[in-house]
Amino acid sequence: MLQMLMRREVRYVAAVVTRYYGGVKLGAGGLIRAYGGVVGEALDALGTLTRQRFRLATVTVDHQRAGKLENDLRATGRAVREVRYAEAVTVEVGLPDADVDTFRAWLADATAGTARLELGGEAYGDA
Repeated sequence: MLQMLMRREVRYVAAVVTRYYGGVKLGAGGLIRAYGGVVGEALDALGTLTRQRFRLATVTVDHQRAGKLENDLRATGRAVREVRYAEAVTVEVGLPDADVDTFRAWLADATAGTARLELGGEAYGDA
């Protein structure tokens, strides 16, 4: 079972196979093949979902620039997770770690340096 999960590069998963004895002795090799086959069939039937780790970033901007900024973020394929309107507008974005510096430069250019960027923790989302 573990070999099947490793071969398919599936992580953070538990597989449980229950076999009720039906009178056929499979032997150790037969059990391993049967269990691995069932896990493979289950993965084929269910499919897999790729998750990606993101760095959470909170962008704070004034109301005047918020609409355009949110639109630009979505247009460039950024993962906008939440938008909150209060005295200022905060937009929570999920960024791959490698894109943080590029995003910082893009944000300064897009908002003429008026937006404030705060980096937060990590989260996982669909890739």
